[in-house]
Amino acid sequence: MEGMLHKWTNYISGWQPRWFVLDEGTLSYYDSQEDAWKGCKGSIKISVCEIQVHSSDSTRVDLIIPGEQYFYLRAINAAERQKWLVALGTAKACLTDNRTKREKELQENTEALKTKMSELRLYCDLLLQQVNKIKENDELGETSGIDTGNMVKSTCTTFLKTLEECMQIANRTFITDLGTHSPPGTPPVAAIKPLKPSIIHGEQVNPAAAHITQRASEKKHYDLKEEEDDQKENDRELQRGDQSEEQDHEKKENARLLEHQRDAALDQEESPDQFKTPSDSSESDTEQVDTFFNTMSHRFSDMRLDDDNGIPSQEFLDSCYAIVPVLDKLGSTVFAPVKMDFVGNIKKIQQKLMSDPDSFPTLQSIVLHEVQTNVAQVRNSATEALLWLRRGLKFLKEFLSGVNAGEKDIQAALNNAYGKTLRQYHGWVVRGVFALALRAAPTYQSFTAALVSREGDELRSDFTKSMHRDLGVYLPAMEKQLAILDELYEEYNLESDEVV
Repeated sequence: MEGMLHKWTNYISGWQPRWFVLDEGTLSYYDSQEDAWKGCKGSIKISVCEIQVHSSDSTRVDLIIPGEQYFYLRAINAAERQKWLVALGTAKACLTDNRTKREKELQENTEALKTKMSELRLYCDLLLQQVNKIKENDELGETSGIDTGNMVKSTCTTFLKTLEECMQIANRTFITDLGTHSPPGTPPVAAIKPLKPSIIHGEQVNPAAAHITQRASEKKHYDLKEEEDDQKENDRELQRGDQSEEQDHEKKENARLLEHQRDAALDQEESPDQFKTPSDSSESDTEQVDTFFNTMSHRFSDMRLDDDNGIPSQEFLDSCYAIVPVLDKLGSTVFAPVKMDFVGNIKKIQQKLMSDPDSFPTLQSIVLHEVQTNVAQVRNSATEALLWLRRGLKFLKEFLSGVNAGEKDIQAALNNAYGKTLRQYHGWVVRGVFALALRAAPTYQSFTAALVSREGDELRSDFTKSMHRDLGVYLPAMEKQLAILDELYEEYNLESDEVV
């Protein structure tokens, strides 16, 4: 259901008309129906709020999450309010009846997170006071007898520790489900998990070595079985008195030849390169491992730009959706805030595109339209969303370029990419969140294991070559389109130094 309701804003502005949309248990509102493409100004989840009917105003309904959020609303008349009450009540009843155990745990842990957030705000205020005090002393040329450096360091440590505790609570309640939902167009890939070494007689063995040991054991078992079969065959031949000694000798020779051929076949399975004919060799060289980057449903490298280097809007957004799982492979929990921001910007541009698909065939047409209507630098505009989406893509490009260049330390590659791209636009709080995420980065082996379509392909000798091959095609196309957007934003002076 959707329609116009009046919402109480504050004592200065009073009641203001807003466009409300009730969809899948969430009530969202916008400035107007025409401005819905800019993104909602706020929302409230019906399943956890109280629906209260005003005692004296027949047009008013209040939606309240005690101690957290409230919407004071007025309908045009009593009949319209009744329609909204039915829709809200139905949504709440359906969601409440179908609540899962996970949702109940989420509600129970909300209070714990609120407490930690209060502590976080306290340490934040304390840290700001200490920094301002140091700044004032420097300006006045005064020195304090207290070791302010250690004091600030201690506060920062406590702040980051509390922030990490908040993240842990959020991981258990709010964020875990996010990593389980893949964006549209996501190819099937293996999940990140550490390689567990096999243990033989108390010693750790490399998985590849364990695989070879297993194959050798299978070959030995196969040989013993074949020898036993051959022996039985020979016994039967000896029992046949009607056959000549020459025939027996010929059959034994054939048996030995067959055994030799079986051994050669098994050895070829272990080391195929040693037994290839020239035609077999050329055919096998072209067969390489499938990786995440050549099984994506949409890729920047598959896009075709128009004559003026126009970037197709829908294809670009589909390609952006398709690269999002890389953040999951880095850690679906710790990188969840980054993923939410990334996907949120894609959705804002998608809303603009859907408002008039024929008018916005390219990203340039979207930006130019907002420049001409003076909304390009308005908060939540598609132009602003594309600005931040472009920065996020640059971060991923720099990281993947580092990996493609041979960097085996994932944390170092992420830190280097962050320093080159996003860090300058982040305040110290967001930098702290990134610092926590980087500390939880996976190993190179775990990350690459998540880039294969079939589990175990990362152990193949041609996996690294295949990954470099696919990134060598994917990254240049991605870089070209980002360069085109850079020129567009520079031409219309749309860059921003705003820090978040």
